[in-house]
Amino acid sequence: MNSKTVNDTNKLVDSLYKTESRRVLATLIRLLGDFDLAEDAMHEAFSTAMEKWPEVGVPSNPRAWLVSAGRFKAIDQIRRRAKFCTFGGETSFEPLANQLADSVVVEEDFDEDKIEDDRLRLIFTCCHPVLSPEARVALTLREVCGLTTEEIAHAFLTNPPTLAQRIVRAKSKIRDARIPYRVPSKEELPERLDAVLQVIYLIFNEGYLASSGESAIRSDLSEEAIRLARLLLELLPESEVKGLLALMLLHESRRNARVSSGGDIVLLDEQDRSQWNKAMIDEGVGLVEDALRSLPIGPYTIQAAISAVHAEAASAAATDWDEIVALYGLLLGINPSPVVELNRAVAVAMRDGADAGLRLIDDIFARGELEDYHLAHSARAEMCRRLGRKIEAKLSYERALSLAQQVPERRFLEKRLAGLD
Repeated sequence: MNSKTVNDTNKLVDSLYKTESRRVLATLIRLLGDFDLAEDAMHEAFSTAMEKWPEVGVPSNPRAWLVSAGRFKAIDQIRRRAKFCTFGGETSFEPLANQLADSVVVEEDFDEDKIEDDRLRLIFTCCHPVLSPEARVALTLREVCGLTTEEIAHAFLTNPPTLAQRIVRAKSKIRDARIPYRVPSKEELPERLDAVLQVIYLIFNEGYLASSGESAIRSDLSEEAIRLARLLLELLPESEVKGLLALMLLHESRRNARVSSGGDIVLLDEQDRSQWNKAMIDEGVGLVEDALRSLPIGPYTIQAAISAVHAEAASAAATDWDEIVALYGLLLGINPSPVVELNRAVAVAMRDGADAGLRLIDDIFARGELEDYHLAHSARAEMCRRLGRKIEAKLSYERALSLAQQVPERRFLEKRLAGLD
């Protein structure tokens, strides 16, 4: 065995880890019924491949070999545990080890359809409604996407030990609540799919417009959310999955124009549209059109349609605000919320003038809603500024500034305040 063979094999195993590790993990979770045991087994299987393959050669089906090796590594680990945990003269882990050893892993465990089903099961398990939204996001990024605890903690400005505990608690809850590792039934699917889409969109939003920190954009998270949506669409081609992927692609297409070279936020109507990613826009528009042909039309599809109107406008002045206002009205009908009302108010202001938009925003505040939402106060300030109502604009900008946590947003608001003077 020469060093070149070892190096070539190690490169192959590294490449397989990047492309296949989450598939192998998903299948091992199905076979072993335990997240941590499956993850340990998966890592041991890849380590064993590095040791064995230079000697015996690369197997014809590397993924099947890795799953099988991982399963037997798990059996060995369970039996090692059994030696240290005895109750009444009988080991507590031995029956499980025997059950795993006796079960035959048939060829269907390694066929493509079965493994893709495993990935779909894993997504739905990680996004189960019994878990908190924070836990769903962390667990999905860790187990489905393969991000490290440190990477997730960094992205969400959390310290790694806190994030690690969140993941541990989520896995314990899955085990204790006996959450089934399966794809929901047709009756359960709409509600459960919505939970999955919410998780993906939460991940995207944190990357597209970070809630706090030094940077407005965290492209690693937005890209991860898009990758996850593509995987979900491949496994489950539902119209709202298409709508969400379209929405994210259309937003992401503007990434290069949304922040200046100095890291400052550039508003939509001031962006250089030549920097928008045309390939993403074309793909997003195609997905929107496809999703709109399916009934019922869901909220992600409508939001994507709104983004498509913006994306297809040659300039800010050429934007079809009539269509955008109508689409927001449709969105309010199926997904009423004060944030949707706020967005519609901004669109009305662009169509009918700042005074019309300001009245709608003041109606929202009069109901006691969005008082702690900095973007609502910022939108109100913008309209007062356009109307020349400087004192009101100043108060609203100051309120927005007191609530904003992201550094570029704070700089933007400070500049607006300075501009009033």
